Amino acid sequence: MVDVRGRVSGWIGKLVVRRIQKKGIDLSRISFIPEPTKVPLQRNGLDPVPRIAEIRATEPMHQLDLPFNFRAFLVTGYEESRRILTDRDSYSNDIRHMFHGDGPATSDDIGGLGFTDPPLHTRLRKIVTPEFTMRRLARLEPMISEIVDRQLDNLSSEGSGADLAKHVAFPVPFQTICALLGLDYEDRDAFEKLGSARFDATNGGAAAFGAVSEQREFLFEAVAKQRKEPGPGLIGQILRDEGDTISDVDLAGLADGVFTGGFETTAGMIALGTIVLLRDPAYAELIRKGDPDDVDRVVEELLRYLAVVQVAFPRFAKQDMMLFGQQLRAGDVVLASLSGANRDPSSAGERPDEFDPYRTPSSGHLAFGHGIHRCIGAELARMELRIALPKLFQRFPDLALAKPQEELSFRQLSFVYGVDELPVTF
Repeated sequence: MVDVRGRVSGWIGKLVVRRIQKKGIDLSRISFIPEPTKVPLQRNGLDPVPRIAEIRATEPMHQLDLPFNFRAFLVTGYEESRRILTDRDSYSNDIRHMFHGDGPATSDDIGGLGFTDPPLHTRLRKIVTPEFTMRRLARLEPMISEIVDRQLDNLSSEGSGADLAKHVAFPVPFQTICALLGLDYEDRDAFEKLGSARFDATNGGAAAFGAVSEQREFLFEAVAKQRKEPGPGLIGQILRDEGDTISDVDLAGLADGVFTGGFETTAGMIALGTIVLLRDPAYAELIRKGDPDDVDRVVEELLRYLAVVQVAFPRFAKQDMMLFGQQLRAGDVVLASLSGANRDPSSAGERPDEFDPYRTPSSGHLAFGHGIHRCIGAELARMELRIALPKLFQRFPDLALAKPQEELSFRQLSFVYGVDELPVTF
């Protein structure tokens, strides 16, 4: 679902490094991010903070009040966000030139599809696209089903009051992605611990970039090992097909994007989706019956309503231009709020802030982004949700939250929204 969470904490810091290095400041090392940038990363429970709706109703594009004369703009409306995400000619996604090798992260730590432009982006996406077609993904259904069943057994063995996030929501996509990439089992425990840390913006750039660097170092080692002896997964397959024409940096970036886009995002959707479905017995019954059409509708509405990836990859203006009545300068940053766009009445229809599994929106949601940087793993995420949620509610028909929603530990400042733990009774 679009790769990353902790990188956001470094966007503002690292993007202005070049402008303020003369002052002796390295913002990748700071322990905070500017207050105005927090708004699109915050929530009230499962809902975007009210400020997002206020901006959407009054300003097509809102300039964030940032230090050092750094110019960044937030777009919260559906049509405006879609326009930004579709325009591949006016904006760049490449930020690697802004990393100089003297901070917690270097240019080698940034890569994958989300932070590259054509023609490199086109070449890299072409390499992995065949793996994520519906036909190719269909072979994973039995494996995913087995993983879900195994994790539901684990949840059951823990007894009522167990943590659904720990035993189901996180391990299901984690094991799926590791198997897809072909990562060794003995390396997975250490790798798993880095997945969430890199997305947490609470402690600023340094902590997040540390996790980014550690995780990328792990992937570099995995790629180097498989270059000598390609494994059965995606990494090995790319090496067999591409050989020396793809560098370790680019392949590690692809693997990193697949992992971060397919692990933390789907984990958040399973956990938060469970909370939503437990709000009303009718919702739970709808998913429990397992009718394919009903399940599809529920999953799509959950994706729209929750929009766990809160902000799309940053776009950098390539030249001066007018946008939504404001003057953009070359180098200005435009951020599209996906959670804000998905709650826009112009797209979602009536009562956009309510979950409605029978909703017929006027336009498709932006939970997976849009345009050339749309999440390549969208269909894999859908498949996991379509398998995991019905099985969960069928296995535990009396499933309930062990504590009120208000007492759950939601992430306070996060690019990919989620909950740290989800105790349930059954």
